[in-house]
Amino acid sequence: MTLNNYRPYVSFILEPCASALVHMGLTPNRVSVLSLIFAILAGVSYYYSYDNRIYLIAALVFVILNSFTDAVDGVMARMFNMQSDRGDFLDHVIDRYADTFIICGIFFAGYVHWMIGVAAITGVLITSYMGTQAQAVGGTRHYGGIMGRADRLALIIMVSAANIIYPAQIYSMQLLGWIIVVIALTSHFTAVQRFFHTWGEIEGNKGMKGIEGNKGNK
Repeated sequence: MTLNNYRPYVSFILEPCASALVHMGLTPNRVSVLSLIFAILAGVSYYYSYDNRIYLIAALVFVILNSFTDAVDGVMARMFNMQSDRGDFLDHVIDRYADTFIICGIFFAGYVHWMIGVAAITGVLITSYMGTQAQAVGGTRHYGGIMGRADRLALIIMVSAANIIYPAQIYSMQLLGWIIVVIALTSHFTAVQRFFHTWGEIEGNKGMKGIEGNKGNK
């Protein structure tokens, strides 16, 4: 289960913010672009943060802003009937770039070995691909599994805050290094979960089509 399932419980925060942003003249697409800017700034801040707590605090702030704008753009689109295929497409592209900037910023900074970092970003991108590819082959868009995007961002935010308070190494790595290890493992596991969910759904859809075809021949 991912934190996406709990978004309705924070609607009392997101909806007033969405209304305020619309009244400021912003559109969901502009807020999505703003979320990308925050992600780029977060990635750059993480890159320089290994021995500099000020940069790590800045990275934490930018990741929080990225998470907020990424959540509120969809709320804006739904509340004010601004949903569109182009907006959905833009949101997904920006999310992938945001993931890349944030995670690469952390492991390029030296918090973890680059091979583990590559495993993490690969798992993140494949997990996201599984979610949307399911829809491309006739299934439903699936975002399940133990590590969705909201979960990753929440962990990165919490661990960044913890790393500011406790920057010492634990078994040769700081806390941010260990969270990249966790993301590497759980993202690939989530990708496998989504694969088998979609695989079974496609098989089920094939069976339903066969039943409908037989009914049509009667």
